[in-house]
Amino acid sequence: MAIPVVKGRKTEKEKFAGGDYTTTVEAFISASGRAIQGATSHHLGQNFSRMFEIVFEDPLRPGEKQFAFQNSWGITTRTIGVLTMVHGDDQGLVLPPRVACLQVIIIPCGITASLPDSEKEVLLSRCSQYLERLTQSGIRARADLRDNYSPGWKFNHWELKGVPIRLEVGPRDVKLGQCVAVRRDTGEKITLPETDAETRLRRLLEDIQTHLYSR
Repeated sequence: MAIPVVKGRKTEKEKFAGGDYTTTVEAFISASGRAIQGATSHHLGQNFSRMFEIVFEDPLRPGEKQFAFQNSWGITTRTIGVLTMVHGDDQGLVLPPRVACLQVIIIPCGITASLPDSEKEVLLSRCSQYLERLTQSGIRARADLRDNYSPGWKFNHWELKGVPIRLEVGPRDVKLGQCVAVRRDTGEKITLPETDAETRLRRLLEDIQTHLYSR
């Protein structure tokens, strides 16, 4: 999630009732100056196993039984809110690549009424080829080929959803053998050669992950 946390141990008053001790990770929200608990783990020891008679065969002492040592832990759904508060901006969500269900959205651009059908077909085919290549390389990608929405509308739509990278492909890009990657976190536009686009995009996704964690 690219969120720095503070690790700690709960006080005796705050620990899980009945447990030996509780550890926690707290996420700092710079906008509010406060921290939000993201996850906890509780070492229950043998307290509850004695209560409910949960035992196992002692491997070191045949025929003897031992009460089980137990723990309880989990990450809370409030961490989704933490992610939104830490990374989001006025345009919507900003998702770290490692947790984004969609890492790259491919959008064809420059399709106008004056564009010949042959060039349009080549452009859409190139977008589909990028999609296949990215998917095969392990990148979670999708091509938005809907023709009832403008590129600008699609840009805003996928920015709102926080997709880490937008890949723009226009008629000129097809002719030059390139594509344009736009970072969601910084808005920077990067021209990539078609030949090794998937390799460059994988590196870019890692760079975005690192940047979100460190900023």
